[in-house]
Amino acid sequence: MVHAKTGVLAFTAALLMTGSAMAEQRVLKYNADYDPIPLAAMEALIADFEAANPDIDVQLTNFDHEGYKTAIRNFLTADSPDLANWYAGNRMAPFVTSGQFLDVSDVWEANGLGEALASAKASMTIDGKQWGVPYTYYQWGIYYNRDAYKAAGVDLPGENGVSWDQFVANCEKFKAAGIDCVTTGSKALWPVAGIFDYLSLRTNGYEWHMDLTAGKVPWTDQKVKDVFAQWAKIQPYTTANHAAIDWQDAAALLVQGKAANYVMGNFAVGVFKEGGMTNETLGFMVFPEITPGIPRAEEAPTDTIHIPAGAQNVEDAKKFLAFVASPEAQTKWNAAVGQLPTNKNSTVDPNDPFLVAGFESLSTAYALAQFFDRDAPAEMAKAGMEGFQEFLVKPENLDAILERLEKTRQKVYK
Repeated sequence: MVHAKTGVLAFTAALLMTGSAMAEQRVLKYNADYDPIPLAAMEALIADFEAANPDIDVQLTNFDHEGYKTAIRNFLTADSPDLANWYAGNRMAPFVTSGQFLDVSDVWEANGLGEALASAKASMTIDGKQWGVPYTYYQWGIYYNRDAYKAAGVDLPGENGVSWDQFVANCEKFKAAGIDCVTTGSKALWPVAGIFDYLSLRTNGYEWHMDLTAGKVPWTDQKVKDVFAQWAKIQPYTTANHAAIDWQDAAALLVQGKAANYVMGNFAVGVFKEGGMTNETLGFMVFPEITPGIPRAEEAPTDTIHIPAGAQNVEDAKKFLAFVASPEAQTKWNAAVGQLPTNKNSTVDPNDPFLVAGFESLSTAYALAQFFDRDAPAEMAKAGMEGFQEFLVKPENLDAILERLEKTRQKVYK
């Protein structure tokens, strides 16, 4: 655990003041779990906040990711900070329902965040109230190899991508050219969850998908089978040995033109380019619409900041949330880490077509899912992803897979 006190200079200066002046400075305790680059970016934001609010000393305590998962459950019940990092959607829900996060709807209302953070609002809302502020996310979608499309004689996707029927029809053309229509690496399981999530969101919609991951829908429900019916259309055209390879191996297949499409997050762009792809050969499109008229939700894991119920300095904590939600702060932080601001009034690097496309996709989305292993409890997520992998290998096992997942649901969501 690293303890980073970004207000050191302000605090040192305060020591030189009179006792009465020192008493005016207020402490804001902030617990987080940043990697080195995001940590430096947040320290820079904190310095900006302290410069604008010299009477506030932000004390940031930084944990490693795994340690933080345990620590947050402890410090929310004892020795609470004023601010704490976490995640949106169903990952946030247990802390909300247990009364450990404060309602910050007033921060949203006072700062026009309902409009500025419109696409992220649903994932921050429970019982009609907002329980934190999102400050970064990144898009998922379909990355494709333009050269593979040309080699197979398939028209490149247009500005709005392709229809689902066209995507499926193209798979036969890629097969004829000896190219995998869809690649993935499911050795670590999670990549196939991205495919399932999009099929679920596009077939039945955001609310239904969130009910499924919250355990409110039986896995034997016909609408679940409808999702897999759509998946079955592309299963024969997916990289055959996906269960034996990692996501980076699948990325290599896309780079080499042995695969045409990859459902993946924007963090993979660096891997594609390290392999030799350029902005001219790599393309991006949103996942196609399946059921006409369903509002377009996107997969966008979202990082958030919350005020614990035990916070001692709620007033300044709300001031910090408003600051982090501002377009200027989000532009600066996300530029430093190469991710996307949740505030639609922020800006991204105009020279990065994938950030630009992702920013447009997420800023105009109806709602955002957080990825299957964030939206579902750990035990359900593991069982689900194992089932998704098995379906891709042996689709004839679907009924048995769904029966198994339903038993897991009944056990997990008691």
